[in-house]
Amino acid sequence: QIPQFEDVKFEAASLLSELYCQENSVDTAKPLLRKAIQISQQTPYWHCRLLFQLAQLHTLEKDLVSACDLLGVGAEYARVVGSEYTRALFLLSKGMLLLMERKLQEVHPLLTLCGQIVENWQGNPIQKESLRVFFLVLQVTHYLDAGQVKSVKPCLKQLQQCIQTISTLHDDEILPSNPADLFHWLPKEHMCVLVYLVTVMHSMQAGYLEKAQKYTDKALMQLEKLKMLDCSPILSSFQVILLEHIIMCRLVTGHKATALQEISQVCQLCQQSPRLFSNHAAQLHTLLGLYCISVNCMDNAEAQFTTALRLTTHQELWAFIVTNLASVYIREGNRHQELYSLLERINPDHNFPVSSHCLRAAAFYIRGLFSFFQGRYNEAKRFLRETLKMSNAEDLNRLTACSLVLLGHIFYVLGNHRESNNMVVPAMQLASKIPDMSVQLWSSALLRDLNKACGNAMDAHEAAQMHQNFSQQLLQDHIEACSLPEHNLITWTDGPPPVQFQAQNGPTTSLASLL
Repeated sequence: QIPQFEDVKFEAASLLSELYCQENSVDTAKPLLRKAIQISQQTPYWHCRLLFQLAQLHTLEKDLVSACDLLGVGAEYARVVGSEYTRALFLLSKGMLLLMERKLQEVHPLLTLCGQIVENWQGNPIQKESLRVFFLVLQVTHYLDAGQVKSVKPCLKQLQQCIQTISTLHDDEILPSNPADLFHWLPKEHMCVLVYLVTVMHSMQAGYLEKAQKYTDKALMQLEKLKMLDCSPILSSFQVILLEHIIMCRLVTGHKATALQEISQVCQLCQQSPRLFSNHAAQLHTLLGLYCISVNCMDNAEAQFTTALRLTTHQELWAFIVTNLASVYIREGNRHQELYSLLERINPDHNFPVSSHCLRAAAFYIRGLFSFFQGRYNEAKRFLRETLKMSNAEDLNRLTACSLVLLGHIFYVLGNHRESNNMVVPAMQLASKIPDMSVQLWSSALLRDLNKACGNAMDAHEAAQMHQNFSQQLLQDHIEACSLPEHNLITWTDGPPPVQFQAQNGPTTSLASLL
């Protein structure tokens, strides 16, 4: 009842509800926060902060609808108390949740409004730039989710310039005059890591794998430094997402042993946090599935993908897993029934389940691969030309390289050597640029056979030498990966990640079909 003591009262409510959450009594925390929100309307700072806190609680419980409602209330309140800055923070947070819910019709007008508010706001330069970073991160991730690697470039460039501007600005200790403005989205150092992270996501999708490697190294170094002083859980999330992307790059560049050790690192990070594990379990099994394909353990790959499908509700990830599982069934050659039902669910010509440009292009490629294995070459060519059209439109280098080499293979089988050469040569150039080890292996074998068939002995010898080198590198890496104790992870399909790994006596998988 003490007058002028509001701050203490609301801080007590805020801390008490945090405590309840730590003890898993979320249902006790919610009414407490609601009561505090109700009676804090005369205290702008606390009213906004408690709204953010309750919205965060609903978000952790995956109740994004309630969280969005609260953020909408916060935005309107901030507008009334004359804080355009905090209004933008509420609206951007709401935009982020709408993107997570795939409510794209609502996202677009909201982001347009945010863009106007951010541009018109005149205040502390660091606060203004950090709003711009938030806004641009949402735009970039929205494009990447849609698999639009080329269209995203202008936004990504702006974001990178923005973070450079922020790193040159000094934090002024002058506090804002409006108490409702006393918020910031993320510390400067966290924003830097986040911009590295979205750059890595872009480089991986576009197939600039050396660039992805460079930015991953920078980001992980920065994270190590930050984690010495800061135990914020968002840093572990950043670290896991970075590792997930670099693991996929390693599998493509032919560094399976390193990929496996990094998968094990993700397991260790997830062991430390049940929430992190529940958010990333499906991705972890997906990565293990991709690793299994790379070392030719197809039964394990199938088990990993099936587990991942059971654990995910995320549509894009679901479509990605189904596409890879279909490739496993195609390679096994005797799973037609299962394969047909999978292909029906990711039919790029009809009712494709997600709006991702990249995944739809990949679905055409998988169709082409299946038609190729069935000897239906004209049909395969139609599907692969669709993939090429889509992958060229958005600079999806890996899909372009894979489609070119498969088309080259089809023309070779049909005896059209000139046309085959026209496909395989650019496939090889692109694969060397990425670098994509399996496509290089495949292209060099085709170039060897093509040149032999055309009587170019010198070129055939050179291609054979290249093929031999790639085979050797892949073989070394295969043997190294399979003899690591972490290789046993491929049998884990249930519960939390295992802690200890037993060492293995040499590889237990067949090498023949790799080469």
